[in-house]
Amino acid sequence: MKYYSTNRRAPLSTLREAVLKGLAGDNGLYMPERIPQLGSDFFATLRRRTFREISLEVATALFGDDIAAAPLRSIVYDALGFDVPLVKMTGRIYSLELFHGPTMAFKDVGARFLARMMQYFTRNENAATNVLVATSGDTGSAVANGFLGVEGVTVTVLYPKGLVSKIQESQFTTLGQNVRALEVEGVFDDCQRLVKQAFLDKELNARRRLTSANSINLARFIPQAFYYFWGWAQMPQGSEVIVSVPSGNFGNLTAGLLAQRMGLPVKHFIAANNANDIFLQYLQTAKFSPRPSVATIANAMDVGNPSNFARIMDLYGNDYAKAAAAISGYSYSDAQIREVVKRVFAETRYLLDPHGACACEALREYLQNDKEAKGFFLATAHPAKFKETVDDILGTDITVPEKLSAFMRGKKQTTVISNRYEDFKAFLLNS
Repeated sequence: MKYYSTNRRAPLSTLREAVLKGLAGDNGLYMPERIPQLGSDFFATLRRRTFREISLEVATALFGDDIAAAPLRSIVYDALGFDVPLVKMTGRIYSLELFHGPTMAFKDVGARFLARMMQYFTRNENAATNVLVATSGDTGSAVANGFLGVEGVTVTVLYPKGLVSKIQESQFTTLGQNVRALEVEGVFDDCQRLVKQAFLDKELNARRRLTSANSINLARFIPQAFYYFWGWAQMPQGSEVIVSVPSGNFGNLTAGLLAQRMGLPVKHFIAANNANDIFLQYLQTAKFSPRPSVATIANAMDVGNPSNFARIMDLYGNDYAKAAAAISGYSYSDAQIREVVKRVFAETRYLLDPHGACACEALREYLQNDKEAKGFFLATAHPAKFKETVDDILGTDITVPEKLSAFMRGKKQTTVISNRYEDFKAFLLNS
């Protein structure tokens, strides 16, 4: 399989090249040259398979031309050694809980897969690899922990100073070893811009081997397609299925759309936004107008210029009508998110985090106009990762799982840096 750039101005790349580069030479995002179709036999047996078994089948269809069966199975089974339960909330609404991995966020799936794939591709090399990752919350912790202790790899996490929760911050600033954390004086979009500039800097790339672990890296975003198949397989048989996705940089939603293109019979997708509703504005106006992000209580979705918009447009041939027909958009203010968390807990005793609250409410609203369908939303992070916010909303003192408490006991190790590219480049060259 070859991989092309969404900007269509870079040469085709192999899987190894695409994974280790992260970003194409023309600043585009890599996409597979063809999207394999999964046959009726696969879907006929889907409900009898485990999450790992389903994931391996999908991974083989996507990556089987480039990775032999035994190492690919090892990558999948080692990365996905945790539960992903589908929980019934109401008669027609289900929650796909993606927060049972090591850092208790959905990004454990893609980050752990990427770390193992990257290790596979560099197993016979001596050159050090520098993984750059911009985070608005959970990406940093998932990537840092996924790569922790991996020989020959240094991870540099950039995050907006003061704009991630304390628990999220502790998950990548207390690790040490081969993980470095940079507190950027700015917002997430500044962090993302610095990473992209680094990849396009010829001098820097001549002196350092750089790659990305954000969802711009196809080996981070593609594995997220696995759990859409798993979630669909757990839904009541015969249901028309709607899927609602809390959306920030849009890698998660793009993975769902990829799964649909591979044959997954999802009827419709919903992009749930917070106040950073650039995609909703696109659906309403047919114009994509990035703008500076604003801080919200659903901070992992605080993205003003989502990178994976390019992949979504590529999937639909840059055809606005097709994209708008396949995806609906909703957005919620902080006040609305608070009300959803409060109402859902009072009615069902189900505890939502702010991001899941956006997706849950969007699904509820959509189903009011589709009386036949059922749906699931992606619960992307454990509510305890936003303990201060959730406790404030509900007037409770929710229990923090030991997985998270252990991070909080570590010593913070960070470097504060401006949002100027020259300062970031100097850090990479001198450390």
